Amino acid sequence: MILANAFCIVLFVDELLRCRAGPSSLPGQDPPGWRAPVDCVRANELCAAEPSCSSRYRTLRQCLAGRDRNTMLANKECQAALEVLQGSPLYDCRCKRAMKKELQCLQIYWSIHLGLTEGEEFYEASPYEPVTSRLSDIFRLASIFSGMDPTANSKSNHCLDAAKACNLNDNCKRLRSGYISTCSKEISAAEHCSRRKCHKALRQFFDRVPSEYTYRLLFCSCKDQACAERRRQTIVPSCSYEDKEKPNCLDLRSTCRTDHLCRSRLADFHSNCQASPQAQTGCPGDNYQACLGSYAGLIGFDVTPNYVDASTAGITVSPWCSCKGSGNLEEECEKFLRDFTENPCLRNAIQAFGNGTDVSPSVKNPLPPVTAPPKAEKSPALPDDINDSNTMYDTSVITTCTSVQEHGPKLNKSQEQSLCYSETQLTTDLMPDQKTLVDQTAGGGRQAPGWILPAAPLLLARLAL
Repeated sequence: MILANAFCIVLFVDELLRCRAGPSSLPGQDPPGWRAPVDCVRANELCAAEPSCSSRYRTLRQCLAGRDRNTMLANKECQAALEVLQGSPLYDCRCKRAMKKELQCLQIYWSIHLGLTEGEEFYEASPYEPVTSRLSDIFRLASIFSGMDPTANSKSNHCLDAAKACNLNDNCKRLRSGYISTCSKEISAAEHCSRRKCHKALRQFFDRVPSEYTYRLLFCSCKDQACAERRRQTIVPSCSYEDKEKPNCLDLRSTCRTDHLCRSRLADFHSNCQASPQAQTGCPGDNYQACLGSYAGLIGFDVTPNYVDASTAGITVSPWCSCKGSGNLEEECEKFLRDFTENPCLRNAIQAFGNGTDVSPSVKNPLPPVTAPPKAEKSPALPDDINDSNTMYDTSVITTCTSVQEHGPKLNKSQEQSLCYSETQLTTDLMPDQKTLVDQTAGGGRQAPGWILPAAPLLLARLAL
């Protein structure tokens, strides 16, 4: 009898917890018209398994071959194929950066989307899945994995410290040594290096090494010229970046767009770093992490960007190109170039990382602890000559404690001293857009009936008798 009562209690508690857990994962609970995202490789497999989709996809690819958009849409068979595919996962599919079959995924994406726009757009939609992580996540991981002494002198060369941290990680050390060796290897007196091999080695480094290492090498903050020059030399610019002459920027963009990978990385950069005046930080979605990741994704391609000098007065990055000889397209060329050289989103993101903050870099000093988030207001663009001292990046290692001072949570004095925060605080403070709290008014959720909690003690007492 006692065992039976105990079993009933366990079932009751389990049901109570599941009711309080939030939305059910049972099928059929998704909002009308919602479709689970799928990468383009998987979407292609699903389409190939369905005769109607498979035949329409082949038809559309034939329609897009060598035709402009208007000619394609004038053909009824092409229109019918497009309508069928718009209702399939293939039309809305996206890719993940550095995924196993990234090139194949991007080829499938562009095979549909290239011919569906009016001519060549200045900004193209990114074929990659949206970035949901934040800089705060990078700071937390850097503090856990770097292994550097958190009590080091704050006046140290942070770019040198970043190299030391990389050397403590076998994968980072191996791939960094690999690209430095490849990009520094002289081929002949006439050929300084193999840029193709150099770019490939750089892509492998930035795609395979975690951001907590690569970001520190690329975006370390500097207060002297020696540090800034070391930062500029990170990608071995004499091989990967510079050339005898600067090509026209629009020609460089056109060359990039002939390659699916380069085209995708450029579109992703524009999507995540395009200046957004409505945003407090100047970045789409106020997401610095998305912009910095897209910038790093350009390295190793024709449009590889880099710091233009070793100045500590301001941050200016640019691809190796100019607008000389643009003719009547000079305005378009200048607009393309300004997305690098005068981009408040990109500049603010780099400065925020260097300062160890994930808030608007216009706030130079950490805010006092607050109980409620400040009201979002548009902040002015940051001046080029802002002091890039590390007010919150105290050492060669970025710590969770210092990177989120502005949120004001108290330190967790548990054994997990390296984390400084409890897992709950990390979830809610560092990733505010990914809180696990569920809207109790949502239609798909399961809610505990109002009588369950008050009745729980009585029911448990009755079962125990």
